[in-house]
Amino acid sequence: MHHAKITDNLTYPEHENTHKLFFGIAILGAIASILGYFINPEQFYFSYLTSFTFYASIALGCLFFVMVHHITRSEYGVVLRRIPETYASFIYIFAILFIPILIGVETLYLWTDEELLATDKLIAGKSPYLNIPFFIARNVLYFTVWSYMGYKLYKNSVAMDKSGDWGLDTAQRKIAGPGLFIFGFTLAFASFDWMMSLDPPWFSTMFGVYYFAMTFQVFFAVVILTVLFLHKKGLLTNTIRIPHISDLSRMLFGFTVFYAYIAFSQFFLIYYANIPEETLWFYHRLEGNWENFTYLLLIGRFVVPFLILLPAASKNNMKLVGIVSAWIVIVHFIELHWIVMPTLHHYGMEFSWIDIATLLGIGGLFMGMFFRQFRKENMVSNNDPRLEASLNKH
Repeated sequence: MHHAKITDNLTYPEHENTHKLFFGIAILGAIASILGYFINPEQFYFSYLTSFTFYASIALGCLFFVMVHHITRSEYGVVLRRIPETYASFIYIFAILFIPILIGVETLYLWTDEELLATDKLIAGKSPYLNIPFFIARNVLYFTVWSYMGYKLYKNSVAMDKSGDWGLDTAQRKIAGPGLFIFGFTLAFASFDWMMSLDPPWFSTMFGVYYFAMTFQVFFAVVILTVLFLHKKGLLTNTIRIPHISDLSRMLFGFTVFYAYIAFSQFFLIYYANIPEETLWFYHRLEGNWENFTYLLLIGRFVVPFLILLPAASKNNMKLVGIVSAWIVIVHFIELHWIVMPTLHHYGMEFSWIDIATLLGIGGLFMGMFFRQFRKENMVSNNDPRLEASLNKH
């Protein structure tokens, strides 16, 4: 066993009740969401779907990072890895959180409308794929696969902490190799099911990678914010240092460019082909005040973070990186709102208090679960074979 020296306390302080605060927020959000359901059930389901896809994207981004980390034997990420491992360890809660979407499936998705299927041949032609039993079966598969991989990668990592058995590092790669392949397919099809099928005549072969690009960009932002939160509490300040956060900032910058490339490519291909079934989706998002938000996303999700993070010095400025990360998280939610809500509000964006209620309800549970799990084990994988290289990063 190596003797890499960690000078920080590795356990989350017992007296910190961060998880209880978030669970309290979850209860308030859940009560408000239930009230919203009785006042305006249609708005509730669309708001809930937006919040669901928002938090699911963070957890799935974390799962992807952990698998890439293992398959590439990354060194810089060892001291950071327990954060995304923990976020990915309880993906199973999204299977439970998906139940309201199944209950509201006929409100959310036009392809469930029997009368429409009888008159619209285009949508009826997709019914072998877009039908409720197959929709449920696919989502059971997604959540089963993701939950298993997230939980197993976390458990193996924690077991290696306690036993020092480096053979578990090989076991992690055996999960991550095929896991990445399976993850790519399941994430793409989940994005088709959850969001693309809201407008069943529309299709984009790039939508899966578009959702992935959003997911991985926001993942880096969330991990940076989590690290800065821990630093503010005086935790891991000597373990996760500026060089590690600078690397995260570079990745955030890189995936901001990647996101812009994918989003623009999807738009340009549809614009150039000019097929009515495809262009209608963007046409709806250029109507009313949706147009303003379309340009806001262009500027807010790409131009602003790109220009701020472009200088090398800005990637070492923790306050600036934190502000940009928070900004990306906010714009990520607005973009998911922009994807989901035109199905309900055709002529302009209408924010509802139910959006906030569902955001707080699911978010409180998500963050509460994270901090409850995070305090149970070491905050850093302290027996990893690459820990010393990670600690000594410059």
